[in-house]
Amino acid sequence: MILISAHKLGKSFSARTLFEGISFSVESGQRIGLIGPNGAGKSTLLKIMAGQTKPDDGTLSTQRGLRIGFLEQVPNFQDDATVHSTLMETSVDPDDWQEIARSQTLLSHLSLDPELKISELSGGWKKRAALARELMRDPDLLLLDEPTNHLDVESIEWLEKYLAEARFATIVITHDRLFLQRVSNQIFELDRRHKDGLLRVNGNYATYLELREHLLSAQEQRETKLRNTLRREAEWMSHGPQARLTKQQARQDAFVELSAEVDELNARNQNLRVRMDFHGSEKNPKKLIEAKGIHKSYGGQLIVPEIDLLITPKTRLGLLGANGSGKSTLIRMLVGDVEPDAGGVERADALAISYFEQNRETLDPKVSVFRTVCPLGEYVDYGDTKVHARGYLARFLFSSDQMEMPVGKLSGGEQSRLLIACLMLKRANVLILDEPTNDLDMATLDVLQDVLQEFKGAIILVTHDRYFLDQVSNQILSLQIVGGKKTFERFANLAQWEAWQHLSTRSAPVASEPKPATADVRPVPKAKTKLSHKDQRELDGMEANIQKLEKKLAELSADSQKPEVVANAKRLTEITREMAATQAEIDRLFARWAELER
Repeated sequence: MILISAHKLGKSFSARTLFEGISFSVESGQRIGLIGPNGAGKSTLLKIMAGQTKPDDGTLSTQRGLRIGFLEQVPNFQDDATVHSTLMETSVDPDDWQEIARSQTLLSHLSLDPELKISELSGGWKKRAALARELMRDPDLLLLDEPTNHLDVESIEWLEKYLAEARFATIVITHDRLFLQRVSNQIFELDRRHKDGLLRVNGNYATYLELREHLLSAQEQRETKLRNTLRREAEWMSHGPQARLTKQQARQDAFVELSAEVDELNARNQNLRVRMDFHGSEKNPKKLIEAKGIHKSYGGQLIVPEIDLLITPKTRLGLLGANGSGKSTLIRMLVGDVEPDAGGVERADALAISYFEQNRETLDPKVSVFRTVCPLGEYVDYGDTKVHARGYLARFLFSSDQMEMPVGKLSGGEQSRLLIACLMLKRANVLILDEPTNDLDMATLDVLQDVLQEFKGAIILVTHDRYFLDQVSNQILSLQIVGGKKTFERFANLAQWEAWQHLSTRSAPVASEPKPATADVRPVPKAKTKLSHKDQRELDGMEANIQKLEKKLAELSADSQKPEVVANAKRLTEITREMAATQAEIDRLFARWAELER
């Protein structure tokens, strides 16, 4: 059943065309991932479908009585709203017991306190409240604009499972490649490089990558072939007036059409990439920051448990933890903005820190893009040279028109690009990146990832983008609650963290002195009844067998996140099936373990 049908849609802002001539339909049960470069108009397209804005051209038809939910990047709430009142905004009768029951169910699933005021919630919890409000509409189609922004990893994993099992259709804008792979069965790419401005792929993200590479390669080959044909036709056309008079008019018309097609293909085949390079300080001391025995409490509540931490130029530290768990407080103690309750922090002389804040608070929305990077004059100091600010901004794909625009009129991804441009003008020993991936398109993320890997200083990274985290960091520090006690756990990579998470959720309550994750120890409980020799031998080897399978599962999970595997649909399918079979065997062994213990 077709829910929405779009024909030849077009939208512009001032003299800037976002998209034009795009056509598509959305059917029941489809889970569409909407991707494309920053500024392509993805968020605007969702707003058109949600009825919040109108297209300049084309038509949009919706099924009669269609219920649409729309989770915006930055949700809006009524003044003094509570979580409960927010959910009941969509209810015709706030006293209807069925509506109240539905709201209670959602509150329970999302772990939301109905009495809390929205103004008291963090960004991640506001996103949950907004999602619950849209689900209260009982939508036939749910539109999601960067739903993972401000969510912690645990919340993202819950949302993945929820959307994968949902009965309603979804369209989601996201840069999170793992999230996209797991929640989508179709991919729409909004990009002028494609014919008619929109590429539609039946399949998941891995299928899209394979098909897109093939299509773009074929498109480039066609340009080369047609350009050669055009060259031969141009030589024939240049043979002089007498020769041109002997030509058929149809061939002359074909020459004009061929020239136009070559120009169009050339424009579509342009692959513009952001060029960036963080400049580290010329001399990096071996020890940048060293924390010994630091911890922090507020109002008698432990926020940051005791920790020793050494930051060197080779450190690539990824921080994981639920929203509000204390990651920001730890960073502020390391850089000297907050004093620890005990212990101390030593910092290198002339320590230079660049800070990417997720809310982009340092950007003035009223100042032009040009004056944001160049407050005075026409040139900026980039490394050891002076570069004209316009040329510098062009490296980040800002057009001449955009350079004169107020920052507030840029898309979220374009603002993030601008903030990175500002940071790159500073020399630093330490880069602190708080959710740098929010709103950035995938091409920019790939470039940023490469640049960070080459940076000569230290990096402290907070991000919900698991793929990006795994590619950039060489150690992960996770704030966990173990045995009712807040503690830090250290991991070499994301696969090890995921394996530990899986192990900890299946294990019995952990003792007051938990073993480190790398030890991977689970005591085997003694059988309560007399077992046969065969069953006792099976029980004695149970832990080792489970650990062996969980290690295999962690390795498969790590393999499934490698770029070469994500881009190979066949291999990704094989790994996914093997992971499912391995998980099923682990579940069987745990069930058998419980049976033998009785």
